[in-house]
Amino acid sequence: MNILIKVLVFFFILLSSSYLSSSSQQEPCVKSVCAIREPEIRFPFRISNRQSKLCGYPGFDVSCGKKNQTLLNLPYSGQFTVQGIDYASQEMWINDPNNCLAKRILSLNLSGSPFYGGYNQDFAFFNCSSDFSSYGSLNSIGCLSGPTFWVFATASLRVTEFLSPRCQLIGTFPVPVDWPNYEEVLSSELSDHLRLAWDVPACGRCESRGGRCGFKANSTKEVVCSNVPETGIPRTARYAVAVGVGVPVILCFVGLLCFICGRVKTFALRNGPIAEFNSTVAPQPTIVMGLDGPTLESYPKIVLGESRRLPKPDDKTCPICLSEYRPKEILKTIPECQHCFHSDCIDEWLRLNASCPICRKSPERATPENV
Repeated sequence: MNILIKVLVFFFILLSSSYLSSSSQQEPCVKSVCAIREPEIRFPFRISNRQSKLCGYPGFDVSCGKKNQTLLNLPYSGQFTVQGIDYASQEMWINDPNNCLAKRILSLNLSGSPFYGGYNQDFAFFNCSSDFSSYGSLNSIGCLSGPTFWVFATASLRVTEFLSPRCQLIGTFPVPVDWPNYEEVLSSELSDHLRLAWDVPACGRCESRGGRCGFKANSTKEVVCSNVPETGIPRTARYAVAVGVGVPVILCFVGLLCFICGRVKTFALRNGPIAEFNSTVAPQPTIVMGLDGPTLESYPKIVLGESRRLPKPDDKTCPICLSEYRPKEILKTIPECQHCFHSDCIDEWLRLNASCPICRKSPERATPENV
C-alpha cells in the first residue's frame, strides 16, 4: 500500500510540473501582414508601429510601404521589398522597390544586419559600347544601360574572358543567389530577387516542428519555443484527461500486478520452481520509404518572381498538385535533375517516395557533414 501511495504522489507531481512549465512560457505574438499575398510577419520579424517590440528580435524590423509592400531596411544599403520568408529554413528573398536590383547590388552591404548570403556568387559587370550587339545576343541590364552603352553582368568565366578586351570592367561583386549557376547562365539581368539567411535567433527547428519562437516571459534576451503541437487536444484538456484517466489506469495496473504476483507465488509453492524459458522475437527490418528532414531542408529554394521565370527545365505548373505557379510562391528543386515543384508539395512527396515525380531519379540523402 505504501508503494501505491508513493507511485500516485510521483504521478501527480510529474503532471503538475509539466503543466506549470508549459504554461509558464510566453505565448507568441499575433502574426500580421502588410497586404494580401504579402509575406506573413511573425517572430523574429515584426512590423514596426504595428506590433510590440517584444514581438520581434533586434534587426528584424520591417514596415509597410505606400503600396502595402513589406519593406526591410538594411543599415548600409537602404530599403528592399521582402518577397518571401521561410521561417523553418531561416531564409528570405528581397528585391528592389524601384525594379533595378542590379544597381542595388553594386552597393550592397549586409554589415550591421543579422543577414548574410546563403549562396554568394561573383558577377562581373561590364560597360560596353552601343555597337556591342554585333558580338552576340547577350541580355543587357536595362535600368543600368543608356542610349550609347550597354551594361552586362555575368558569372561565366568564359563570357568574362570574351568581354574583358572589348568592354570596360565596372567591377566584380558577390551576389546572394538562390544557387550557383556558372556556364548555364551567360548573362543575367539580376532582376528577380536576392536570397538571404540568418542564424540568430535559431528558431528553424522550432518552426519545422510546428512551434513558434518568442521571448521568454519577463525576458528580452532568452528565446524559447512554445506551442509545439503534440496532439489535436488542447493542453488543458490533455491535463484533465491525463489526471482523469491516468489515476484509474495506474490503480488497475497496480492491482493486476499484485494479483499476478500472488498467483505466481502460489503456483511456485505448489509445483516447485518454474522452468525458465527465453522467447526470441526476430527484429523487424526498418524500411525507409522517403527522405529525411535534413535532406529536404538542404534542397535549394527560390521565391518565384513576377516574370515566373524558372531555371531549365522550365515549367509553369507544379507536376504534383497540377496548379500553375504564382508570383511570390516558394519553390524547391531537386539538385540531381533540377526539376521544380511547390516546396510543400515536393516535401510531402519525398517523405513518402525517394524519387523525383517526373524523371524518377533517386535523390541522394544528405550526409551529416553536409547538413
